Amino acid sequence: MAISLRRKGPSKFEQASDGSMTLIEHVRELRNRLFWASLGIVVGLIVGFLLSGWVFDVLRDPYCSLDSSWETNADGQRICNFVVLGVADPLLVKLKISLYVGLVVGSPVWLYQLWAFIAPGLHRHERKWAYVFVAIAAPLFTGGVILAFFVIKHSLAFIQTAGILGITTQLEVGAYVEFVTNMLLIFGLAFEFPLVLLMLNFTGVVSARKLLGWWRIVVFLSFVFAAIATPDPGPFGMSLLAGCMILLYFIAVGVAFLNDKRKGRGKEIYAGLDDDETSELAEERVPVAVSDRIDAPTAVEMPAPVAKPLPLDTRFDDMT
Repeated sequence: MAISLRRKGPSKFEQASDGSMTLIEHVRELRNRLFWASLGIVVGLIVGFLLSGWVFDVLRDPYCSLDSSWETNADGQRICNFVVLGVADPLLVKLKISLYVGLVVGSPVWLYQLWAFIAPGLHRHERKWAYVFVAIAAPLFTGGVILAFFVIKHSLAFIQTAGILGITTQLEVGAYVEFVTNMLLIFGLAFEFPLVLLMLNFTGVVSARKLLGWWRIVVFLSFVFAAIATPDPGPFGMSLLAGCMILLYFIAVGVAFLNDKRKGRGKEIYAGLDDDETSELAEERVPVAVSDRIDAPTAVEMPAPVAKPLPLDTRFDDMT
């Protein structure tokens, strides 16, 4: 007897796409997706726990690159140490770093589970553009993280030299790790700003000319966002983040112009007119001919008389 390896019936993806999956099946699929996503994060957390020491050495490199972070111990050796205020702070910092690394390591698993749950509700061309945007989002986020890592060095140098605490300054380890991770996250998310503009343009919400008309507002809001979001009190990180966002904005506008040219946008009949300018209407002279003959109206028949209702005692029996 031959054994067929071909799956019988439609797959889960096909059932979710054509709407044949019931509500209970959707809930079960969501439960399974959450289970595998959580399992991927847990595996990534274990890997992050093993790599937390190496990651911490990378994170503290900007701090230890400053002369003010070094001191001489009792043995006469120069060391770069942090201040620990809480009993559980070293363990909490290690767990926090492990969680961040676990989310990054397990991202292929939980992102795939998220996409597998959302993709059936999208059209084929929408899924194609989603692949493109995800492929662009990952390098942009990585570029923002790398830029933030170099900005942290200049920010710490400015903070230490502008202070009045002296040459040697030790930072609290928990506050320092939070400062560094916030800078990395903010720069990474800020670099996703052009993708939002491209989504608006590719979906036809706004045109490239309209996006270019917002350049003054974008420049102002970029500096406001950078001033509020960055935990760096120095002007270097704020200015660099705002400048990168403005540069990415103009790059996104250029791509939007290419997309509009490819789709032929801006060539509509009223595209060359201002908002206060009236359009010229083509005058068409149509000769008036004799209309069709209208017949005389016919008489409406009288309605049939309504029968007189019976008395109540004859319409109902003892049961009703």
